[in-house]
Amino acid sequence: MDIHGKIREVLADTVKDDRGSAHRPLSEADFVHALQRRGIIDDVMKDLHFTQVYHHFADRAKHPSTNLDPSRRYLYLQVLGGKAFLEHLQESEPLPGQVCSTFTLYLHFRNQRFRSKPVPCACEPDLKEGFLLEIHRDGVGDGSKMVDATTMLSMCDPVHLVLIKTDTSSETTLVSSYFLDWRTVLSSPSCKTCFAVELLGVGSESKIPAGVLTISLELFPPMPETLNTGIVSTQQSLERQRTAEKERLFLVYAKQWWREFLEIRPSHQSKLVKIFAQDENGVNRPVCSYVRVLRAGRLLESPRQAARFVSLLAHERAPVVGGGAKQEQWCTLMAFLCRGKGDCEDHATLLCSLLLGFGLDAYVCVGTKAKTGPHAWVLTRGTDGSITFWESLTAHRYLHRPIDPDAPPLAPQPKPSSPYRTVGCVFNHQTFLANCQPSDAVDLCVFDFQNPSRWKAMSEEAVKSVCAPGSTTSLPPLPPLCAPSLDPAEASNHLELEMRFLVSEHRKDLDLATVWDDQLSYLLSSALSAYEMERCTGVSCGNEEFQDAVRRAVPDGHTFKGFPIHFLHRNARRAFATCLRSPFCEEIVCCRGDHVRLAVRARVFVYPENACAVWMMFACKYRSVL
Repeated sequence: MDIHGKIREVLADTVKDDRGSAHRPLSEADFVHALQRRGIIDDVMKDLHFTQVYHHFADRAKHPSTNLDPSRRYLYLQVLGGKAFLEHLQESEPLPGQVCSTFTLYLHFRNQRFRSKPVPCACEPDLKEGFLLEIHRDGVGDGSKMVDATTMLSMCDPVHLVLIKTDTSSETTLVSSYFLDWRTVLSSPSCKTCFAVELLGVGSESKIPAGVLTISLELFPPMPETLNTGIVSTQQSLERQRTAEKERLFLVYAKQWWREFLEIRPSHQSKLVKIFAQDENGVNRPVCSYVRVLRAGRLLESPRQAARFVSLLAHERAPVVGGGAKQEQWCTLMAFLCRGKGDCEDHATLLCSLLLGFGLDAYVCVGTKAKTGPHAWVLTRGTDGSITFWESLTAHRYLHRPIDPDAPPLAPQPKPSSPYRTVGCVFNHQTFLANCQPSDAVDLCVFDFQNPSRWKAMSEEAVKSVCAPGSTTSLPPLPPLCAPSLDPAEASNHLELEMRFLVSEHRKDLDLATVWDDQLSYLLSSALSAYEMERCTGVSCGNEEFQDAVRRAVPDGHTFKGFPIHFLHRNARRAFATCLRSPFCEEIVCCRGDHVRLAVRARVFVYPENACAVWMMFACKYRSVL
């Protein structure tokens, strides 16, 4: 229903009718009466379906009592449309049913996350959406108390808006990441305000406007008295000054610390010691601020499952226009999760945050990898002093045993097991250590962080002053992980039907008939389940039963061939094109012979944030003719 439009019409009519009869001012009651007379309120109430993701309510008739707890205060944020998205100036209106690129707006505010419906990309995208954000106190036992003006004034948590573009092949691009200070509503008349927000681009375009959103804010219930405008702006400038001063002191300390580090050995100049990194908005932040203790509630069960989840978020270098060196961009966690992909640093900081949440002593390592140059990965230290490396892009784990350079020549030395070549520094949410051993080679490196002759530490107090949660207002708030909304069985069935269709069509082009064996397809499930369990836990099981079932399903004198493959997306055409590039798979799909029966099984394993591990297996059995 175009509810805003309908209400506008009724209001216009009411104003016209009543103006003719008497020049009295119209009250809210008159409008509500007019809406009731036309049955619009009843229609709205009938059509309201509340879901977890979208919190909507119609323009309030008296008060949006649905879904509101009378003891809580809420901020109703409405996006009233976009304009000046000039990159989409040339795009024509999509035809009905035509697949087109879309914009989706994601929000995070004080542990609550929302997303809009996708709308077609345009110069003036039709982003019209309402979000009901709950403003609650932080103290223990304060959750049920209504927040007052003073408490809200001291809440410096912004509303984080992330705009994502999804193209026709379901590839995502980060368009803009914006922190909205909502506290202007506290000094607005009757706690309502409306303004335009200019969204800037990201990375190398972080100074270039991407587009404009019109946003209205409203407090429910409104405060009896609004604050003076000066009070709000004074509070904001005080916070900015306090943050700027803390950041300045940290920078002075970091420069001094770096000078001391260079005095140890001149060769330290070339080591990968990364103290600051730029986020998607081009803001320089201490690397320790990218790691937090992150607990995933019941969404992830173990550190290894967390590593599997992180490895399912795709790896993509920050896009750069033109050639040259890699554009470095570390993302805020919200932007990384909404995009569903990022660079190795984004993966490493997220995995480190989750492992800290699971109670491990985890650190991000910055160094180089044998073939690909600069790289970031995660390290955990056991209580027995054992060191494990975690590759956040693949979830592989490597036990680190250093080579002793002082051992006699014939003494047996451990073989290097990991792909990492050098390590310059390690850090987590409260520690920063630079490697000051004579060589930065990983194979020779000893990770005893308490030894100052091997690792130069920054003061923990200095790190906490700018990286501890709540230490500065410039730190982006930490979003919670979202439970998956995909139904794995439905997604698996859908993908499998599409694959069957594509295989049949491909064989038709080769003048081959296709006969499916449903029982054989079903048997492949246990293999796919075992593969995913092995990726999650590192333990393989269930293979004997699968082999036994296949032997029984394939009669004497017949040959069985199977080919499993793993994807991070659910696009059937893209997957099928990849499969055909493998000669093994092509041999199965294009199988000729006597009594050929084909089977295909798809299984989608769903993780938080709708990250997917997609396994497929193609198989065929046919009579062997010698």
